[in-house]
Amino acid sequence: MNRRQVVAAMTGLGLTGGSLWVAQNGLSGIQPRDTDQLPVRVETLDARGSSAGETAVPTPGTVTVVDLFATWCAPCDDQLRILNAMQPEYADVSFVSVTNERPSETLTRADISEWWNRNGGAWTVGLDPGSELLAALGADGLPYIAITDESGTVQFGHSGLAGEETLRDELDALV
Repeated sequence: MNRRQVVAAMTGLGLTGGSLWVAQNGLSGIQPRDTDQLPVRVETLDARGSSAGETAVPTPGTVTVVDLFATWCAPCDDQLRILNAMQPEYADVSFVSVTNERPSETLTRADISEWWNRNGGAWTVGLDPGSELLAALGADGLPYIAITDESGTVQFGHSGLAGEETLRDELDALV
C-alpha cells in the first residue's frame, strides 16, 4: 500500500469506529430541553423528496417520524434503508430526516444532498447545525428516531438503530 491508501484506510476505520462508538454511547454536550420547545424550524435541502427552504419539525398537525442522522454514521445508513422500506406504506405520516452537521468547505450542502440521494432518501431532509432539534428531543446518540403524534408530542424516542417491526408498531398505534 502506498501512503495515500494507508491514510484512506485509516480514515475509513476511524469513521466506522466513531460511528459505532456514537451509536453505542451517544453524543456528549447535548443538553435536553423540554419538548414544549417543538416544533423547531430547520433549513431544508434540495434533494430527492425535499426542496430548499425551511420547515417546522415535527410537521404540525401530522404524525411525524423524525430521523436524526449524520453522513459519517454507518448505522444511520441502515436506519435510512429501514425508513425507505416503510415510508410508502404510511402516506398520512410525515417523514423528516435532519443532520446536525455544519456545512463547510469540507462538507457542503451539495455533499449532504448527494449522500441523501445515494442512500435513497425520498422525503424532507434538513440541517440543524446548532443542534436545537437534537436538544429538544433529548437525543443522546445517532441515529435517533422520534415519532410524534398530531399535536407534536413525542410518543416514541430511540437512540441507535430502531428496527422496522418496532417502528411499525409505534406508527400503527398512532395512525
